[in-house]
Amino acid sequence: MTMTPGFRSPRKSAPNPSKDEPMPCCHICNTPFEAFLSFGQTPISNHFLLPQDVADEYFFELAVGFCPACSMVQLTEQPDRERMFHENYAYFSSISVRMAQHFEAFAASVRQRWLDRPDPLVVELGSNDGIMLRHFAKDGLRHLGVEPSANVAEAGRRQGVDTVCAFFDADLAEKIKAEKGQADAILAANVMCHIPYQDSVIAGFDRLLAPRGVVIFEDPYLGDIVERTSFDQIYDEHVFYFSLSSVSAMFARHGMEVVDAEPQDVHGGEMRYTIARKDARPVHPRVAELARREAALGLAEPATFARFAGNVARSGMELVAALADLKRQGKRVVGYGATSKSATVTNYCGIGPDLVEFISDTTPTKQGRLSPGTHIPVRPYTEFSAGPPDVALLFAWNHGAEIMAKEQAFRQGGGKWLVYVPKVEIL
Repeated sequence: MTMTPGFRSPRKSAPNPSKDEPMPCCHICNTPFEAFLSFGQTPISNHFLLPQDVADEYFFELAVGFCPACSMVQLTEQPDRERMFHENYAYFSSISVRMAQHFEAFAASVRQRWLDRPDPLVVELGSNDGIMLRHFAKDGLRHLGVEPSANVAEAGRRQGVDTVCAFFDADLAEKIKAEKGQADAILAANVMCHIPYQDSVIAGFDRLLAPRGVVIFEDPYLGDIVERTSFDQIYDEHVFYFSLSSVSAMFARHGMEVVDAEPQDVHGGEMRYTIARKDARPVHPRVAELARREAALGLAEPATFARFAGNVARSGMELVAALADLKRQGKRVVGYGATSKSATVTNYCGIGPDLVEFISDTTPTKQGRLSPGTHIPVRPYTEFSAGPPDVALLFAWNHGAEIMAKEQAFRQGGGKWLVYVPKVEIL
């Protein structure tokens, strides 16, 4: 597959790969594959910097490709996990009321549908600050959170959630099994797409799961990314962009199958996959329905991703043109939400403080710092509300409905929203 040139920041661009440089190999099946899109040299998406740290900032080439053998869409390169998940990790799940409600409903669904043994055990990968497991904890159900970032793991413990600070793999699965027994449900939300060593993780599932146990995980859905051109879902933490076909192939290698697939209207479009050992659970009709949808979308066809790359380039150019036009009009533009996704947008498009005055964010650990790569100041939400801009660039578009309901005074005062998913427009 030939990589389609994308819109690139003039400030940082990716070097052209040498013809002698080996192709990357699929993390799942080890098949060589080519990138279909590069976003150029990009920083760690959640590394909000102090001014004195700018000179030492780390960059890598953010590029994404398609495996022709197992249809997995994935990054060609990912930074070391310790650079991304550590004791100063900047994202806490509980900051969103909408997500808190979502995880409460997720926990209730697991209890009602899947916990059919006495004294069940629930294990969650990437349990963050305990936003989901606390619902099992308060009911006295056995549970364990596995969270590699020390600061958010400690926040989970304060919520009464039994949490171990570690990365999940086959060795840790053996330890959990020895201490707590087999798991009835292993959960993960916005986590599986972060883990490149899936063979060890799924081998761990196989060791830890009870015979009729299930793995239930949800992540950004490739079909939604392609349909909406939501290219900012592509960043360092997300090594995989899952579809039903690629998830099925990944688990089939370990004797497991997808038994349910449920779309989720969070984080810009996700899919919740339920996995069991082959023939251990009935397969829901939704699985066949999703397979038909993916065939219509062409999610196993290289040409689909060549078109997607062209759409990404067009979206980037239109966003920069809109910001440049607002600047010519003398309008103040402020970013709303210092998200991980915003690092892809700002670095790919070359959006810096000349176009966006600052980014408003409610997370204390991000305030007073600079955005990754383009170094836009991140300031407390009080600065947004006290002196509203003419236009707010909605980086946190995946929480758009919640945000716009909260910010009615901004709209009533004449404020406008600039969005770029599914298209660039001012609302």
